[in-house]
Amino acid sequence: MSADPRPLAIALMGPTASGKTALALDWAQRYGGEIVSVDSALVYRGLDIGSAKPSAEEQARVPHHLIDLRQPWQPYSAAEFAVDARRALDQIAARGRLPILAGGTGLYFHALLQGLAPMPEADPGVRAQLAAEAGQRGWAALHAELTALDPEAAARIHATDAQRIQRALEVYRLSGRRISDWRREAAGAPRLPYRVLKLVLAPTDRAVLHARIAQRFDAMLAGGFLDEVRALRGLPELQAHPRPLDLPALRAVGYRQAWEFLDGEGGAQALAEFRDRGIYATRQLAKRQLTWLRGQLDARWFDPAADAQALERAAALFIGGSRHAHRKA
Repeated sequence: MSADPRPLAIALMGPTASGKTALALDWAQRYGGEIVSVDSALVYRGLDIGSAKPSAEEQARVPHHLIDLRQPWQPYSAAEFAVDARRALDQIAARGRLPILAGGTGLYFHALLQGLAPMPEADPGVRAQLAAEAGQRGWAALHAELTALDPEAAARIHATDAQRIQRALEVYRLSGRRISDWRREAAGAPRLPYRVLKLVLAPTDRAVLHARIAQRFDAMLAGGFLDEVRALRGLPELQAHPRPLDLPALRAVGYRQAWEFLDGEGGAQALAEFRDRGIYATRQLAKRQLTWLRGQLDARWFDPAADAQALERAAALFIGGSRHAHRKA
């Protein structure tokens, strides 16, 4: 039987704070790779500290792709990501290097690896109407509306996930068809023509992940996260926006909580409460990410601490004797 001629790619997946960035950097340097970010917050300029964006020094060590593509007030969809990521993979492979997909945005991974149905594009008018309804009735009420219209989608979308609730209802109002039906049509779409090794980094002990989340959030605060959000609040485009917290960029975990804290700018107690809410929101994000990852039946799971050697073997066996092996960045 002839060898599989498709180029290789590695997908490092996992919940936030699980160590994907550090491992992607290490492997990219050792195996001659370039990193393709699969993170919906990293596409926005100015969201650096709170998104744990790779530093300028890290980006200088290893080429990174799909970072800083948009301003915080500009839209960016999963469909656009799939096109941009495919182009980046093809360019990396053409240079004889190894694409390493690293991130935790499940919808982006799905769009690239499985494809998306050509559902209606975003409509600012419908989105504004839904945002206004949410302001009056709350997102939980809109989630209940979605449950009546599309129980399959509602079961998959958390009642507090405003962005996905809005998108599901938007698609229905624009097309009269459920978003679940659109996605089923994508099941027959051509798959990405790469051999992809899907690896999930997830500590077996959830308490370890929670501790990492808290430590990283505290490091962000010490690194100037609130000053970063103050700078965002000062941007004329965001000041002019009627509902800035409805923008996808500011729905990124931590940013909404920081924005709301700065609306009040209280004392030490308010700061402590903000810290607690930020850590809680990040833990909830990790929980949603883990739920999505459990549906990736072809992915292999590793505890990044306990299974470090097995993780290394998995990569080495996959890359094997290919031209990527042992090439320096």
